[in-house]
Amino acid sequence: MDEEEREETWNDFRELVNMTPADLEKWLESDASQGVGQHQDGGESTGHASGRRIVAILRARKGDLTDDDYRHMRKVVGYVRRHQAQRPSGDVRDTRWRYSLMNWGHDPLAG
Repeated sequence: MDEEEREETWNDFRELVNMTPADLEKWLESDASQGVGQHQDGGESTGHASGRRIVAILRARKGDLTDDDYRHMRKVVGYVRRHQAQRPSGDVRDTRWRYSLMNWGHDPLAG
């Protein structure tokens, strides 16, 4: 990944991931967080595992991020954009749709 791709990925990621590392960590501990998403063999969901990785990326210094980190950041950007386009009608406050997005670091209700 060249420097231009890294910068674009960084900017997109920082724009879409609107939860702080502390808020995301607290959310990931909740039953609601652990109850949504695709679970592998009854274990942790893909989104929940991604959330833990996002916390680590947010806490890292930009210069310490690896190509693998940037690939994950691109995955997060793609996921959030796809799911934003699938917003259900009505109040989304207590929906699986919102909870899933929050596992990926994006709270659609955040200002």
